[in-house]
Amino acid sequence: MKLRFLTGALLAGASMLACAHMAAAAERGAGFYLLGSKGPAAGILPPPGVYLQNDIWLYKGDLGGGTQLPTGGRVAVGVEGKAALAAPTVMWVIPEEVMGGRLGLGATIPVGWQETIADLTLSGPRGGVLSGATKDTIFTVGDPLVSGTLGWDAGNFHWTTGVLVNVPIGDYQDGEISNIAFHRWGADVSAAGTWLDPEIGLDLSAAIGVTFNGENPDTNYRTGTEFHFEWAAVQHFNEQFDAGLVGYYYDQLTGDSGEGAFGPFKGRVAAIGATIGWNFKAGELPISARIKYFHEFAAENRAEGDSVFLTISMPLSITKPVAVQ
Repeated sequence: MKLRFLTGALLAGASMLACAHMAAAAERGAGFYLLGSKGPAAGILPPPGVYLQNDIWLYKGDLGGGTQLPTGGRVAVGVEGKAALAAPTVMWVIPEEVMGGRLGLGATIPVGWQETIADLTLSGPRGGVLSGATKDTIFTVGDPLVSGTLGWDAGNFHWTTGVLVNVPIGDYQDGEISNIAFHRWGADVSAAGTWLDPEIGLDLSAAIGVTFNGENPDTNYRTGTEFHFEWAAVQHFNEQFDAGLVGYYYDQLTGDSGEGAFGPFKGRVAAIGATIGWNFKAGELPISARIKYFHEFAAENRAEGDSVFLTISMPLSITKPVAVQ
């Protein structure tokens, strides 16, 4: 008998947006695309309706040895960081058919806390002024993100393609080594696919994307182009529970540039982890919950650490699709 977990999988498919990430190459060790944000059901776009999702992300990592990190117009050495972020997202999947599939429009406003500790910082022209140990803590609102996603289905195979845009209007603190906002335009172009067999309950998903970054006008720093690949292999045991493995790979394709750049700072890292999903109802409201844990390794020229995601998704309304004649 087929498992009845498709509703939960469709809710999980609403996970299309991302928030700030402390641990990456690039300026301030940050990229607006959150590695690991996609996983099980990455290629599934939910049916027409309005959905609410909240991603809570916890991270702790460090930049080993004497590796330098460009941040706030300075270079930090011996960096350790912690972050706790919430990224509430609203997605509207319109009822009209678009290009033979479904179109989802989304928006996210990240809010969070970040603490960065550096053994020393270099500032001034080309890092000429030396400062001692620095600790910077911030709790504020980051740059909002908007997205557009197209999704299609063919039997057990589901796939999407989409664009995620970072809008630089968040609370950016110039000169600080901790920031939730990025103060630069950016666009992430991605595609994802999911093979979900309801007979055996197996979900095999993968997502690939490239992030293009604009220049931070306050620091004259342009982060290079970034590549990311995420995967998941999950087994659904019944209509409520699933578990499996997840992972990602990150590689900066081009170096950082601009007058404020102290070097290319091209980095890469891989991560592997595990996930557990739980589908349940609050009255008649279906809710999908998921926990993901990632451990990073093989880092080059970037921080290496551990992260935990808690994702809660639910429909606010479901509408009937309208076919284009």
